[in-house]
Amino acid sequence: MPVFECDAERARERLAEAGAEIHAGNTDHERWRAEYGGGTAVAYDGKVVVQGEETGRIEAVLRDGGGRAHVYFDGAARGNPGPAAVGWVIVTADGIVAEGSERVGETTNNRAEYEALVRALEVAADHGFEAVDVRGDAELIVKQVRGEYDVSDPGLREYRVRARELLDSFEEWSLSHVPREINARADELANEALDDARN
Repeated sequence: MPVFECDAERARERLAEAGAEIHAGNTDHERWRAEYGGGTAVAYDGKVVVQGEETGRIEAVLRDGGGRAHVYFDGAARGNPGPAAVGWVIVTADGIVAEGSERVGETTNNRAEYEALVRALEVAADHGFEAVDVRGDAELIVKQVRGEYDVSDPGLREYRVRARELLDSFEEWSLSHVPREINARADELANEALDDARN
């Protein structure tokens, strides 16, 4: 659970301005609770604790200055096309901020990689980061998005456009190809999602 050391009243004002629903606390120690974007913020003296399935939007409101994140993505397809899933991990100097995976139906490996990149960037944007260093082990996708390779497949062109739109929404970004072992956690998450689909 992310914990923000901050002025609880200022945090309340920022969440209210963003449209969060503010409620009284559930205990004597809680100053207030806020529901926003699928997450809950609970205020205590000098800090706000964020909990829930989707905490990115609350964290983006509470975070000062945006900051920089390292974003890892990976897509996996069993067969080409076949059952596919994506995984992503977002890391800062404080550790893992968010990670996740999901199945994306039947598709090709390249489309799964693009799906993973887009999803990872959407999550990073929801968290309010100003700069991202993005890493993946799919060299083709990295070089297509950077403009070093052409994209002949119309479906992949749409993914490339969406990925560039998301990247350009950050003040700074980089996109690098890394060996699979550097991208191990995102790869593991994508494969776990596929394994779960079979159970």
